[in-house]
Amino acid sequence: MHKKTLATAAAVVFSATLFAQSKPEETEVWEPVPTVVTPGKVNTDAPSDAIILFDGKNLDQWASVNDPSQPAKWKVSGGIFTVDKSTGNIQTKRSFNNYQLHIEWRIPGNITGTGQGRGNSGLFLASTGAGDDGYELQILDNYNNKTYVNGQAASVYKQTPPLVNANKKPGEWQVYDVIWTAPKFNADGSLQSPARVTAFFNGVLVQNNTELLGPTQYIGKPSYKKAHGASPIKLQAHGDKSEPISFRNIWIREL
Repeated sequence: MHKKTLATAAAVVFSATLFAQSKPEETEVWEPVPTVVTPGKVNTDAPSDAIILFDGKNLDQWASVNDPSQPAKWKVSGGIFTVDKSTGNIQTKRSFNNYQLHIEWRIPGNITGTGQGRGNSGLFLASTGAGDDGYELQILDNYNNKTYVNGQAASVYKQTPPLVNANKKPGEWQVYDVIWTAPKFNADGSLQSPARVTAFFNGVLVQNNTELLGPTQYIGKPSYKKAHGASPIKLQAHGDKSEPISFRNIWIREL
């Protein structure tokens, strides 16, 4: 038999053997079955397995950062709550590792100021101590307000600028949807894997599995200096002179 014919015949036999050993069922995975979760009626509504952090009625899920034994004292009215700069930052009573977070915020329509002094606040994805310690996703009015790009809205503050500027006008509600992967540490306190964040700003991807270099550092370069576990989520009462911002519809899903 001709060599080419032999090669063709061998290929046919090999293909037939391979086909006989491969069935669709061999690559079908049936268990474990995913848990059933009922979505909200619209994407901004909390799904059935979410923890509601603010339902428009009270701040029972929040505490003062200055004294976590004391309740948060920001102002609740009309289904929203507003920063009270005189009482300082607030944080969740619960601590979290990895999660999906939804939060809506609004810059006042009569906002004044420029740069970082224009509706400044911050969403600390993990609070590692008092004051402004933690990992901050910036909240600011950048609809028509120039500042350093790693300090504008949706930046990982002083680390990574947002991919795009997706700000709405002051006075309109804005939305962050965040996937947070907490850092991991070895037994000796050294870093095992860094924190990562994916964030959508008003439905637009602005942080794509971004690796954080450490907790937020206002001056100097960030680094992981101390190990920590599950942490509260914190909202900042920034000291700028502009009108305070408001929040509503906050929920979280632990991952």
